[in-house]
Amino acid sequence: MQTQNKPSDFLLDLLQKRAEKSSLDWLSKQVEKVQQEASPTKFFLAFSQASRFFKKDPLNLSEAEKNEASSLVAGFDASHWDVLQTARTYLLLNYSAEKEAWLKSVNQLFETGDLHEQQALYAALPLIPYQEEMLSRAIEGCRTNMTVVFDAIALNNPYPKERFPEANWNQMVLKSIFMQRPIYRIQGLEERRNQALAEIASDFAHERWAAGRPVMPELWRLVVPFLNEHLLEDLKKVIFSEDQLEVEAGVLAAYQSDFAPAKDLLKSFQEIISAIEYGEISWQKIGKDFQEKRA
Repeated sequence: MQTQNKPSDFLLDLLQKRAEKSSLDWLSKQVEKVQQEASPTKFFLAFSQASRFFKKDPLNLSEAEKNEASSLVAGFDASHWDVLQTARTYLLLNYSAEKEAWLKSVNQLFETGDLHEQQALYAALPLIPYQEEMLSRAIEGCRTNMTVVFDAIALNNPYPKERFPEANWNQMVLKSIFMQRPIYRIQGLEERRNQALAEIASDFAHERWAAGRPVMPELWRLVVPFLNEHLLEDLKKVIFSEDQLEVEAGVLAAYQSDFAPAKDLLKSFQEIISAIEYGEISWQKIGKDFQEKRA
């Protein structure tokens, strides 16, 4: 693959390999219009009409393409994108209005776009200009209950890790747990673990238990660096659960912790510890198994 010099070139390269020539010709004409005239009306129209020319087929990136993406922008991951989303992001990156006009137009599109238009916009946050100015928009977007839109912000997206203040980060992670999203796909999850989030996770688990409802096993990843006597009592409940995934999560949390009393719990779980050490049990594996179980 020829080395690309900017994200828009990379996206166009992806589209050229996956879309029909007539669709690409249409896209080229729209980009020419929005670059030359910077007309919000023409930009909005092209962004909306892209669904007539591009399908929602998954990109199915090759390993080389995944590596190319992350080399262009740290953490950029289009492995869950579709072709239509890519075309819309290409349009967005080529909209050449001045800063104030760009922000006004794009914010208007965030507010008026349909489900899939918002998905494309939020997933594009790490690629766009004026990222600091879009922070409040990204935080506001996390309030949605539309899974497709929420996932575009929270999952496979480096923007929250890089930009969200701790309180907003914690809220996003907790909502991911509440919505039972695969939190192993949250970038920076381990680096941004914090004491407040560990306590929030514990409180959430107690609420679920009190209501007779299960707790997603990935939650215990958040408490690993902060285990104390109080959190250890939670972990004991998980480790001695009758649910195998919960047991694996509890043992993995204790195994990764530096809290000595947690290590004492591991003596009866040598088989699981061996599986951890051989890489057969990981947070990603637990997360994937949980999602498959509830599918």
